Amino acid sequence: MTHALNIVWNPSEGIDLGFFVIRFYSLMFVIAFGLGWYIMKNIFEREGESIEKLDSLFVWTVLATLIGARLGHVLFYDWEYFRNHLAEIFLPFRFNPFQFTGFQGLASHGAAISIIVAMYYFCKKVIKRPLLWILDRIVIAVASGAIFVRLGNFFNSEIVGKATDSAFGIKFVRDYFSPNDAVARTNIPNPTEAYNAIATNPQFKVLLDEVPVKHPTQLYEAFCYVFVFATLFFLYWKTDARLKSGYLFGLFLVLLFTVRMIVESVKESQGGFESDLGNVLSTGQWLSIPFILIGFYFIIRAHKEPNKN
Repeated sequence: MTHALNIVWNPSEGIDLGFFVIRFYSLMFVIAFGLGWYIMKNIFEREGESIEKLDSLFVWTVLATLIGARLGHVLFYDWEYFRNHLAEIFLPFRFNPFQFTGFQGLASHGAAISIIVAMYYFCKKVIKRPLLWILDRIVIAVASGAIFVRLGNFFNSEIVGKATDSAFGIKFVRDYFSPNDAVARTNIPNPTEAYNAIATNPQFKVLLDEVPVKHPTQLYEAFCYVFVFATLFFLYWKTDARLKSGYLFGLFLVLLFTVRMIVESVKESQGGFESDLGNVLSTGQWLSIPFILIGFYFIIRAHKEPNKN
């Protein structure tokens, strides 16, 4: 079958400034946190809260997101490896053999848990508001950030989908060939040049033909998260939903993790404990179910109780 519309995806690592490369993955995180700060600034101004408290919220959220996402990956997806390499959990490289990897393993479920825990302490120590007050508002910023995190995954050619016959599938060259594989198969010593040769040089067409066409699941999620963000944003600013304690937080959990449940069905396995449960669902789907149920609980609770915020 001819895949006339298939894209060969072999992006550069980032913006090369000569003395430093700004990686697209890192840039997406900067945009996510920056946009989140701006959204929360407008919310704090509307609610009459001090911007100084927002600065504290920003620090707490960044730390909670990065630490929680990392620990979530380690515990939920790759504990068998990290249990014997504890020092590598918070280091951006592996020791045997020594290789700079960056922090490639980040799990959104872990980030969600850690943000909730961090917000509990933030409410107690800083803002002196009910926990659900901040959760109902910060999920708007989190939803916007999720869009850019998935775009970062796309630039990194990670968290790809299963093989597909769809004309809109993508050939992820850097997912299929490791740097060492690309060098060995092309005899080009520079990995970046090797990747570029596979993607564009007709001499290596046979290698490009090996790369399967896969679902761009990162883009599927990013696209859906736009609607999650738009829904929460609209409800907060244009309705009285913000007065229903826990409603926006619950809706966020239901919408975002329902998207995860659906997209996971065409996503390649990320490992974890799914095989121990018969491979009926992926690890990501199993982890999403509790969040969805908790979300429904808060939605129902918010409708039953009088407005509190």
